[in-house]
Amino acid sequence: VSTQSTGGVLSSVGLGTGLHTFLLYLGPHIASVTMAAWECGSVDFPEPPYPEQITCGSGPATTIDLWTIVSKVRLEAFMWGAGTALGELPPYFMARAARLSGQKVEDEDFNELDDLKGKDDLDIWSRAKLAMHTLVQRAGFIGILLCASIPNPLFDLAGLTCGHFLVPFTTFFGATLIGKAVVKMHIQMLFVVFIFSKHHLEALETLISNIPEIGPAIHAPFVEFMDKQKAKLRSGGKQWYQRRVRGG
Repeated sequence: VSTQSTGGVLSSVGLGTGLHTFLLYLGPHIASVTMAAWECGSVDFPEPPYPEQITCGSGPATTIDLWTIVSKVRLEAFMWGAGTALGELPPYFMARAARLSGQKVEDEDFNELDDLKGKDDLDIWSRAKLAMHTLVQRAGFIGILLCASIPNPLFDLAGLTCGHFLVPFTTFFGATLIGKAVVKMHIQMLFVVFIFSKHHLEALETLISNIPEIGPAIHAPFVEFMDKQKAKLRSGGKQWYQRRVRGG
């Protein structure tokens, strides 16, 4: 659990320079659990922390659906989302401290917002920054929640805006936590589970094979890779069960 929280913090901390740990760890982990659940016919895996290789248990097969898999990975996903919310606090406190001390916020994107107001020839990126700044400033909790509930590379500006205008900490962090650890987390988690579910993988194999010219060449390695992953799940199941019995 602490690993997911740390990964979430690394994903969002640093004024736009955060490490995308969802793509590096949590996303592949959810995909592995999803494929394992369909292959094993069960979610009878060891409880977190998982071993290096997820393996099938020896229990009877159960009905596998999207919500069964989501329930298996929800705790890790929530802790990752909570970590990303914590990672948004430095910009908030930095801007708040600057405002209270009468100093200027040392952030180029934030400082240019006043110059962007009233201009008509703005590019899409500048319009997005200005729109988010205005939404957070005027809508308060709801605006912060909306900005935190979607993948948003500009969310650092929301923290800076809230800190600069002295938005209460409970309002900023409460909306950020709900948006990132509940709303956005479920959107991302459901997307990965949906994509890597058994019938969707089969449809993906068919789609790859139908790609003109390069389809057959890509299809064979993809199917081979997936078969190897399934074989690992099956071959490791007996060893995992023996370790579980010996461990009591």
